Amino acid sequence: MEETLKLRSGATIGMLKKNDPDFRKYLTRTTLSQLHLQPGGDPVAFTYSPEGEDVVFYFDPLFVKEAPPEVWYGKSGESMTLPSGNVIEKMSTRRACDNGFYSKERLEQMFYRPIEEPVAYTVKADGTTVFFYDKKTALRLPMMCVKCNKKVRFKHKLCEDCYEEEMAVRREEGDRHRNAYYGMDPKKILFFDLELTGFYARDEIISITITNGLGELVMDTLVKPDHTKKWKKTEKIHGITPEMVEDAPLLVDIIPKIKEIFENCDRLIAYGVSTDYSHIKYIYDTEEEQEALHKKVRCCANEFVRYAHEHRPDVVHASLIDAMECFGIEWQGVPHSSLADTYACAAVWDRLFPNYYKKEE
Repeated sequence: MEETLKLRSGATIGMLKKNDPDFRKYLTRTTLSQLHLQPGGDPVAFTYSPEGEDVVFYFDPLFVKEAPPEVWYGKSGESMTLPSGNVIEKMSTRRACDNGFYSKERLEQMFYRPIEEPVAYTVKADGTTVFFYDKKTALRLPMMCVKCNKKVRFKHKLCEDCYEEEMAVRREEGDRHRNAYYGMDPKKILFFDLELTGFYARDEIISITITNGLGELVMDTLVKPDHTKKWKKTEKIHGITPEMVEDAPLLVDIIPKIKEIFENCDRLIAYGVSTDYSHIKYIYDTEEEQEALHKKVRCCANEFVRYAHEHRPDVVHASLIDAMECFGIEWQGVPHSSLADTYACAAVWDRLFPNYYKKEE
């Protein structure tokens, strides 16, 4: 017999020798029930039942709590004594479920195997006795692959073989998507990045950079916010201080120029575009105009996540810095500035889509 058990919480408990429970004042479930108490944490020790088939857990009296009245009021008054000497009470299936107790068959359906002796029981109409076990002390069983149902799950509910088979199909589809020839005019493909006073929708733009697919700088300017006077948290990230934007144009002053630039582009690409788009869309007054802009928007971060999932499972994060490192691309400027981030986004996009632009004639 094992002299230690590893609980689902990760804790390891030891087996008690004879008379140890009394010496240490540990309590069984039966004693707790008689005192109208419940375990307040994991078991601290165990022994085996006389037959050696089940485990009897012991709990520290310093870590117990009072059982709620609904647990012990209205008890049936009927009980059963197990071979271990512990007494379990009769209860309805509904009350058992309320306490987290289930039959062995139900636990197996939930991928659990009981190792503790029964904690309660009920009697069916035909006289059959059904024992209930505590889910908290049951062992988690390995779950089988949802596709083949033959091997233990590896990732995404699939076994390793089925997962690799599915990933091979995804890689093929992803590579076909990335390596396709799109024939886009590089002058009409724009990359952009914003720096903000904060992290929320109410925050204001303080820097905007736009380049095209040829790497030409279309716009790069600081922006003086209308209302915000200081932004200490984001200042530590992008390095833009209130003093630096004091003489910069207001957003309203450059909106006509931004609209003109966006009007003449076919695609507008950013890394993590949801944040940038959620701020830049407000230069337009109507939902129709905002929707027209949104149709041009593409997210480089989403494409990188797809690539990394298919080809680089070792890449666990998907920031722009991670993407640059993944492809071994050197930065042009300081990361987290709108200028450097815009050039970086374009560089990552070029690696993801090597045939994106039309071929020179």
